[in-house]
Amino acid sequence: MSKKFYITTTLPYINADPHIGFALEIIRADALARFKRAQGDDVFFNTGTDEHGLKIYQKAQELGMDVQKYCDEHVEGWYKLKNALNLSYDNFIRTTDEHHIKAAQEFWRRAMANGYIYKKQYKIKYCVGCELEKTDSELVDGKCPLHPNRELEVIEEENYFFKFSEFQNKLLELYKNNHDFVVPATRLNEIKKFVEMGLEDFSISRLKSKMPWGVPIPNDDEQVMYVWFDALVNYISAIGWPDDEEKFNSWWPGVQVAGKDNLRQQSAMWQAMLMAVGSPNSEKIYINSFITSNGQKMSKSLGNVISPYEMIDKYGTDGTRYLLLSLNTFSDDMDITWQGMDDKFNADLANGLGNLVARVSNLLEKNEISINVDAKNEELKNKVVEQIELFRSDEAIKFIWEVLRKCDEVLTIKQPWKMADTDKIKNVLEPIAQNILVCADLLLPIMPETAAKIKDVFTAKEIKKGESLFPRI
Repeated sequence: MSKKFYITTTLPYINADPHIGFALEIIRADALARFKRAQGDDVFFNTGTDEHGLKIYQKAQELGMDVQKYCDEHVEGWYKLKNALNLSYDNFIRTTDEHHIKAAQEFWRRAMANGYIYKKQYKIKYCVGCELEKTDSELVDGKCPLHPNRELEVIEEENYFFKFSEFQNKLLELYKNNHDFVVPATRLNEIKKFVEMGLEDFSISRLKSKMPWGVPIPNDDEQVMYVWFDALVNYISAIGWPDDEEKFNSWWPGVQVAGKDNLRQQSAMWQAMLMAVGSPNSEKIYINSFITSNGQKMSKSLGNVISPYEMIDKYGTDGTRYLLLSLNTFSDDMDITWQGMDDKFNADLANGLGNLVARVSNLLEKNEISINVDAKNEELKNKVVEQIELFRSDEAIKFIWEVLRKCDEVLTIKQPWKMADTDKIKNVLEPIAQNILVCADLLLPIMPETAAKIKDVFTAKEIKKGESLFPRI
């Protein structure tokens, strides 16, 4: 019987175009989902869009549009990402979907029934960019460090609150008993320190008279849900909660993928919310760092934003997937530039993999040689599987490319094109071609189209030089 595996990304706000950080997040999730399917697991891969909150409401107001119509128009840019990046997700959820709204309301009812929601008057500083309240200690020169160009909103009203403060010990116990609950370990230590400092209850509603765009609160016509409280529920509403318990129990708990700016929400707030309704916690949370450009955070004002669509136009779908999955964003922020990506594309793909496949297939065709396609390299496979399981696609790629480079070295040293004896030529080319096939199998989750093309070339009855996989930039 196949093992079930549920993976989900965060839900990006619909008011902006897809950015490279989310492209990295969803491609990493896609690679892991593809890998699990190849291992024989039954996979459910969820993504979608977050369509509530103040920033979306304000943007629609600014354009003089109905908010739902605004969301319906802008979701198209996110739908297009599936084909553009060759994503294999099984479900695309919108937080304006009726079944999600009903699930969020039921979640609210259960949390309230369990005594974890109450009402009080309060005053806070609020970052619309993060859709989060900010304490003075989090601010730099009175600004949110993630959105320094936005003025903070001052909110003073009577709202509902979630008793986050009651979950400090339970969260610390969760982290203690699950040493790899948050990956990498640096992020687990970070969230531990945050929780150890003490937790404050947070507002989970807004006055409808001030901000009407949100999920209606059960039994209170004057309030709507705070965007984060509603959006986080998508991870379980996407798999049938609360109506289809059998489906939900078969898939949950799941694996979540997020950026470091979502660490608090995913690994503390959401986990406390799950505890509040008596649901199991997430299985694991993978956290990516940021992608920067020339040492600076990407922003429109700096003119250094790199769009995933721009990358696709230049490098193709698989080229883009490779370049992003090669990045090590598990420790520090990763810096990229167009020149750096051009150089890597040419070195690794055009002059590397592409040239190797072309040379070997050309020699096999010229000498009318077929190969034994029952190729194995268990050492390489084990190394790659281990790194993919750790969500380290960058390390997995390094191992694969090490083998490809050795193949290229053998080809250069042995020079089979100078040989006259077909058997000798085959003795050189066959193990190289077999290793290329092994690499192609392992590259399927990373570059699915390229891997399929390579397999088609070398498993054909009559091997012929294939089309150029990656033209030089």
